[in-house]
This record gives sequence, C-alpha cells and structure tokens, in this order.
Amino acid sequence: MATNRLNDALLTTLDIDNYRSKNAPISIVHLGIGAFHRAHQAWYTDNVNLTSKSAPWYIAGVSLRSASVREQLAPQDGLYHVIESDKNGKSATLIQAVKQLLVAPENPEAVLTLMTKPDTKIVSLTVTEKGYCHDPATNKLDFSNPSIVHDLENLDKPKSAIGFIASSLQKRFTSHGQGLTVLCCDNLPQNGTTLKGLICEFAEQLDPNLVAWIKLHVSFPNSMVDRIVPATTPQDIEDFQQDGIQDLGLVKSERFSQWVIEDNFVAGRPAWEDVGVTLVEDVEPFENAKLRLLNGAHSALAYIGFLSGYQYVHEVMADEYLTKYLKHVMHNEIMPTLSAPPGLDLTQYINDLLERFRNPVLHHSTYQIAMDGSQKLPQRLLNTVIDRIASQESIEGLSFAIASWLRYTMAFDQKGDTIEVQDPLADTLLIIRQQHWDHIDELIRQYLDVSSVFPASLSQSDIFSQRVTYWLSYILANGVQTALQSLLLEVQDYSIKPLGALS
Repeated sequence: MATNRLNDALLTTLDIDNYRSKNAPISIVHLGIGAFHRAHQAWYTDNVNLTSKSAPWYIAGVSLRSASVREQLAPQDGLYHVIESDKNGKSATLIQAVKQLLVAPENPEAVLTLMTKPDTKIVSLTVTEKGYCHDPATNKLDFSNPSIVHDLENLDKPKSAIGFIASSLQKRFTSHGQGLTVLCCDNLPQNGTTLKGLICEFAEQLDPNLVAWIKLHVSFPNSMVDRIVPATTPQDIEDFQQDGIQDLGLVKSERFSQWVIEDNFVAGRPAWEDVGVTLVEDVEPFENAKLRLLNGAHSALAYIGFLSGYQYVHEVMADEYLTKYLKHVMHNEIMPTLSAPPGLDLTQYINDLLERFRNPVLHHSTYQIAMDGSQKLPQRLLNTVIDRIASQESIEGLSFAIASWLRYTMAFDQKGDTIEVQDPLADTLLIIRQQHWDHIDELIRQYLDVSSVFPASLSQSDIFSQRVTYWLSYILANGVQTALQSLLLEVQDYSIKPLGALS
C-alpha cells in the first residue's frame, strides 16, 4: 500500500524531468480547477513545459466554491497524476504545471490580486455552463442572478467567474493598464465571443471607459476542448500504485485529447501547438461538430440510458437499440447540419466517437453527464433542432432526446424511485410537472415556455411541440425502452441513410 504522499520533496527521487522552480512567477490563473482542467489544459501546459526551452508557464488554480481540490493538491504542492486508459491498458503522467491553489470564498482579495498582477498573462476558466450566470437561450447576462447582483455591489469580494474577471480587469485598467487573454474552455457556442459579451455587459455597469479598454487590450479567443474525464473514485485512488506514492489528487481520462484555439493572445502564451493543440483563425466548424455530435449525443445517451437503468456509458453502448438510435441521430439528424472543418471526415468522426463511448475502463456515469441539462441542451441539441426545422427536415430522434430529458427532470425513475435531479432549474421543472401532470398538452406548453432553455423559435414551433409531446406521452405510457423501439421502427426507412446501413 502506498504510504508517501506526493509532494515536491519526492520529485528528486523520481525518474522524471523535474522543471519546478520555487521563484518562477504564475503566468496562468485558472478559475474552476476541477478534474477536466487538470486532465486537459494543465496536461497540455505541462507537456509544453517539459519540451520547451523557454521558461515554464505555471498555473494557479482557483476553486470558486469548495476547498476539496485545494485539500487534495496543496499538501502535494500542486502535483498530481493523469491516468489515461483505453481497452489496451493504463498509463500515468505526473503533472507539475500547477503551482498554487486558492479557494475564492476564503480569500477573494488574494484571487483578485493574483489575477491583476502584470505577470499573469492568461486567465482561463472551466466553470461549466451554469457558471456563466447567463441565459443560454440568448447568451445575455442574467442580471437577476443572485451572484451577479452580489458581485455588482461587492467588487472586492465577488462570487462568480464573471465578477472575478470583470473586477480584476477593472483593477488592471486603473493600475498598470496591461492587458491579458481570457481563455474560455467550457462547452459554449463561440465561447470566447460569448464570454466577452457577458464581461462587457457587466463592465458597462461599472464604467463605460472600462469597456472601451477591454475591447482594446483584452482578447477572448474562442476554443474547443475535447476529452472524456470521468469523476475520480476512492477506488481509483486506492488502486493507484506508482513508486510507492499516494496521490489523492489524481484524475483519470481517456487517451484521446483535442484542443482547438483561435490564435488571439495579446500577452503571449505557451507553445501549445508543439504538443498537439490546433491553433486556427476560426474555431466554429470544429466547435459545432464537437458540441453537436459528441456533446449532443452524450446528453441523449445519458438521459435515455439513465432512464433505461444503465449506470455507465459503456453499458449504454452495449444496448442494441440505444446504439442504433445514436447512429441514426448522429448520421441522419445532426451531421447534415454541419460544415466539416478542413481535414475532418464527419462520418469517420462519428465512428471514432462511438468507439470512444465504448471505452470499458472509463466508467463514465450517465448521471454525471445528465447534470445541468437546462444549461447544456440549447447548444448541444436545440440549435440543431432549429436548423433542422428551418430546413424542413425530420426531428424525430432529437425530439426523443429532449422528451427523455423532460422525463428525467420529473425526478422519479421507471420504478417510481426518486431521482435527485441536479440542475439549476430542477425546482422550476418539478413544479411544472406537479401542476400540469394530468394535461399533457399544457404540460408541454409550460415546459416550452421556460425561455431560458427554449428560444421563441422553438416554443412557438408547432412541429417541435407536437413531436416532443408525442414522444414524452409515449415514454410516460410505455417506458423509454419501448418508446425507443417504436422510434427506430419509424426511422428505419429514413430518406438520408437507411438505418440498416448504420448497424
């Protein structure tokens, strides 16, 4: 059993390239240092630090809510392992790029001070969709959000990522005036552009001159991130054995990783392109393919799979009907809405995604993927529905996925057992179900009137309302598996590509 806790003192005993320096400054402040950042952006940055002859880029990780990551990593001096796995086995990489850990609620002033320092060249963030305090249907800042209300009144002690960024930019503007890059790494459409709009909306409430300065001196590159990073379990930590070291901060991921970034950095950046990152002028084609095919399919399989009783994604992929459903919706309903970026074969991309979903060692939970659907569905599924309706094309498979999400939000499974729905709108959606349970048409009407999820183009669409009503009714009456089999019968003679050809 491992007995030595990982830390800087142990680095000299390990057979690795040790680039740690006590006096080197922090160059990147990352908001939301969860498992994904550690397995993705920090992993890439560590690779640059190991291979580049330039000075290392060190990261300060900021937790915006709990102290759990700090408690994992601070005793380890920020060191941790990424465990990459596939059907052929596992490998471990020690990450040295994270040098400092902060918990924002404990000391927001320290976070703002670090973000304001001239040495800080990049502020990056992975705070999940709900962390942007915005209306996903319109991409506008929600000024009624309690965190935004608080932050506008307490600039020295903000709570939200938006508040921290805007407040630190104001401090930079009024002190040394040096710009920096704010790099969004969350699954939002045109994430950099969206974040810039939200920050400028907030800053407009502070000082119009600040907005003008931001537009001149701060860049917000769009980016696309892709790596499946399941939650680490206590068993994962117990199973880890490497050089007699205990690592309470390890994260696990698949071997596949992708990062596409708009090359728009005003204060420098790591040479990420040297370690596999794609720097481009336009991220949107990559972003749309990933958001719609990977994230959209992931959400669909999560709701349908969870309601079918499957705990993990690889179990879903062993289900004949669910696999046929995914192949249909990805090939026939999502792919036709996309323009492939140069070098990307969308058919092969779909095949590769399905193979990644089959990974038997990741144990990626359907319940984990199902979280926060009200914040995820607009960019993952609803934008695709809008495009399909505009082209007068079928939306059967997509409507089935959305009906499955609505069924999931009803907070009980097919056995009648309670589901703890983790979603910012869980209470709102549950009240709708409770008040309109006996009238399916009014139930759907009330769901579609939730404007922060469904834009007017969908809430007012007769075809969308009809198809979601049909499939939710079918699921409620017969169960999701029977409804799914009925759907597959309806689409097996699909005009674009017969279902049989996808088996």
